[in-house]
Amino acid sequence: MRRSTQRIPVAKEGAIFILPLAALSLILWILWFTACAGFFSLLTLFVVYFFRDPERSIPPGEKAVLAPADGKIIKVEPCWEEYLLKGPTLKVSIFMSLFNVHVNRIPLTGRIIDSSYQTGKFIRANLDKASTMNEQNALLMETPDGTRLLFVQIAGLIARRIVCWIKKGDVVERGCRFGMIRFGSRVDVYLPANTRLQAQIGQKVLGGQTILGVLT
Repeated sequence: MRRSTQRIPVAKEGAIFILPLAALSLILWILWFTACAGFFSLLTLFVVYFFRDPERSIPPGEKAVLAPADGKIIKVEPCWEEYLLKGPTLKVSIFMSLFNVHVNRIPLTGRIIDSSYQTGKFIRANLDKASTMNEQNALLMETPDGTRLLFVQIAGLIARRIVCWIKKGDVVERGCRFGMIRFGSRVDVYLPANTRLQAQIGQKVLGGQTILGVLT
């Protein structure tokens, strides 16, 4: 997947926000509206910070499931996923605040065999009902040995745009970038029920780097 080779420190999707803010800040400085110029300059810096896209060292282990997002684990529980996996799973929910990196990464190497996008509400992403009621984009993947894994991008209270760079049929590599959610959100991961979990509630994770569990 070509997206994984990018080396820029800021996601290009941020350009439509960063460039206008930077231009407005410059104009305000030129016109000596210093208070307004200072405010918009700080806002520009924050937006650049939000869209940062650092490189990550991908840990070895073909069966080690990587966190698809930066943030804090807010839920780890067995459940029945009835839409795409249609069976018993282990659900891990990662909440991304405004201050986390929002570029998402592939948990395992495999092929995207199904996807589903649904419109919805914009409830706070750290609430349980956000998993079913909010705007979301679900991706079902299958590893070379036939294991299936589901990961779902979920918009939050502020987010109004889910970005996904992959589609059904794509072959993707573990740790590669696959999308992002703008301005606060959540990612739910549905693992096979027999996964040896390492994820813990309250744990802070890094997308493409922290191991959530190991397939058996």
